[in-house]
Formats: sequence, C-alpha cells, structure tokens
Amino acid sequence: MDERTTDLLKKVRKIEIKTRGLSNQIFSGGYQSAFKGRGMSFSEVRAYQYGDDVRNIDWNVTARFQDPFIKVFEEEREITVMLLVDISPSTLFGTQVNKENAAQMKQEVIAEICAVLAFSAINNNDKVGMILFTDKVEKFIPPKKGRNHILRIIRELIDVKTDGKGTDIGEALRYLTNMLKKRSIVFIISDYMNTADDYKDALSIARRRHDVVGLHLYDDREANMPNVGLIRVVDAESGQEIWLDTAQKKTRESYGQWFQENLRQTKERFLRSGADFSSINTKESYITALMSLFSMREKRR
Repeated sequence: MDERTTDLLKKVRKIEIKTRGLSNQIFSGGYQSAFKGRGMSFSEVRAYQYGDDVRNIDWNVTARFQDPFIKVFEEEREITVMLLVDISPSTLFGTQVNKENAAQMKQEVIAEICAVLAFSAINNNDKVGMILFTDKVEKFIPPKKGRNHILRIIRELIDVKTDGKGTDIGEALRYLTNMLKKRSIVFIISDYMNTADDYKDALSIARRRHDVVGLHLYDDREANMPNVGLIRVVDAESGQEIWLDTAQKKTRESYGQWFQENLRQTKERFLRSGADFSSINTKESYITALMSLFSMREKRR
C-alpha cells in the first residue's frame, strides 16, 4: 500500500470516528421523525374486525376460508437519501482554524456533514447515494446500504478530483430527476456561489418528485470582508483577478450586501418551490443547525 493510499485511509477513518458519534446526536435529535417513509406497503392478512375499512378486504382469501379477511398495510419506513454535493473550486476556501491549527476548507466541512447524514441514514436502515457536481455531473454513486458504502462516499468526498470550473445546480438536479424515479430525500449541499443558471425550474421539477433540502455552507469571511488593505482577489471558478481596497468602508459594505442578496434570493428560490433551506456558517456547529432543521420539520408534520 503506497503512502498516498495510507494517508487517504487515515483521513477516512478520522472522519468516520468523528461523524459516527455526531450522527447519534442527529439520529436521536429528530432525523427519524423528520424524514419518514411516504408510501404504504403490504404487511399481512388478518380476520376482519368490526370497524375495519371494507375497501381493504382480500376477496381471494375471504373466498377460500368463507370468512372475511382484510389486507393490513404499514408505512414504508425505508427511504432513500441522495446527497447532491457541490465540489466546485469555490468550496476550496476557508479561514476558520481546526484543531490542527490549519485552515478548514468549506469542502472539508461539507464532507463531514455528508458523513453525518449518511451514518444517520444507515442507522435508520435507509439507502444513501451521492451526486458530485461542478458545472457538470462529476460522479454518480447509486444508493446502497452499509458501512462500506458510506466509507466509499467519504473517500470520494475527501479525494475528489474535478474537471469542471463553475457551478451548475440545475444540471445536477436534471441528472437526479432522470436517474432516480423513486421518491427520495435530497440534500443539495453547496455554497451557492457562481451558479451558471437560475435552476429555478429544475428545482421545482425535482421538488414535485422528491423531498428537497438545501444546505448552504459559507465561511465567515465571505459574509464579512475584513479590513486588510489592498488585496488581489481571484475568482476560483472563473479565474478572473481584481484588486480590492478593503480599507474603504464602501467596498466592504458592497461586498456584504452582495452576499446577503445572493443568500436571500437562494433561500427564496427554495422556499417558493416548497423545499427546505438552512444556511450554515463554518465557524458554527453544523450539528446544531441540522438538529434545528429537523426539529422544524418534525413540528410541521
């Protein structure tokens, strides 16, 4: 086993240890009740009792035994969870320091959130799949169960290699709609920056078939530009370079206004389609944010 593979396995194991414990908090904090199966599946046949719905009478069994029997149905508990994950270059940004005193990229936090959701899903015996996207779909991992499948998802997230430069959420949603016919829980995890299209129509179509949740990840410096004088800024996705004088209050305010307006439009787009939406600052606890989201969904049921 070469050094790179060994290092990768260590990273996967590290995320597994951290997120499996956190997934227990998520699971007990509302995952199960927030995401219930939608369909009804056949359970058994039993003798008819007073008050039973006559529409559920099993006429074949009734004819055989000369006594009325009914079909009993129960809610399908198993669901499919799909993770639509933005791996565009803009996610390779971070100013928050982790325990190793290294800058923690948004992409690393996204990987942890995906792992927590995935482990919570398999705790509930649900299937998990993933679509990695930039301005195109980079990889599709079909939904499956089991620890080894989740470890593969984590490995893909932390060892990702991309060809695309931009972000096209609409393309990822159209791919999802074409590939996945069964109703699923869909988490779209992105920083929602530099999107190539409006994706409003694609989101509305996906929402009619699936239960969609938007998770917005951002670094604090993306919302609040610091006063650090004259700096050169490079757009990670377009490659465009500009110089900004952050000492000017007007510059900092304009940037902050752009961020807030982009967030407002993104949230409004999700809510209008009937989807849920949560914004998470990488310096804050994503576990708290997820539990708050699940609690809101539980109360709404």
